[in-house]
Amino acid sequence: MPRIRPFRPGDEPALAEICLRTADAGGDATGVFEDDDLWAEVFVLPYLSRHPDLAFVVEDDAGTPRGYVVGTPDTRAFEDWFATQWWTRFGARWPRPESERTRQDGTLIYAYGRRAGAEPYGDDYPAHLHIDLLPELQGQGWGRRLIDTLADALRERGVRGLHLVASSDNTGALAFYTRLGFAPLPSHAGVQAFAKTL
Repeated sequence: MPRIRPFRPGDEPALAEICLRTADAGGDATGVFEDDDLWAEVFVLPYLSRHPDLAFVVEDDAGTPRGYVVGTPDTRAFEDWFATQWWTRFGARWPRPESERTRQDGTLIYAYGRRAGAEPYGDDYPAHLHIDLLPELQGQGWGRRLIDTLADALRERGVRGLHLVASSDNTGALAFYTRLGFAPLPSHAGVQAFAKTL
């Protein structure tokens, strides 16, 4: 039976692969970008680097990761760290696009624009998360358990609120977050933000 455990160093390649296989509104994003590695460098690996203690993995009977949740207790501090310490390493590999002509351009523009206060949700809900679960474990309660595990760890730190942002095309995820008690927030076109008091 699958089980949830804390992140361990060495999980990074498996979690990057899960990120890629679920990044296209919940579906496989392989080939959507010119460089598949971009997904993980924006949406999972920085969290593992900054807050490995707030990363949890669901693994199958063979011990293979099949899903994860990652988070930060302080979105403002995380976004400044992302901009000044994490993303600066990738300028040569992924230069800032002049305009958004492709989906990869859109994600790069987002990555280059990350900074404290760029999104308003962190003011009232300081923590945020990213969660990805491969299809074979979806609909069995593992997503809820992963989020509950992270929420418990955040509560232990005294964090009062949690938010997340999902693609508005990912209808399954949108319904899932509502069932978990997350409330929708005013959001940009193409995404839906949700928040929950802890």
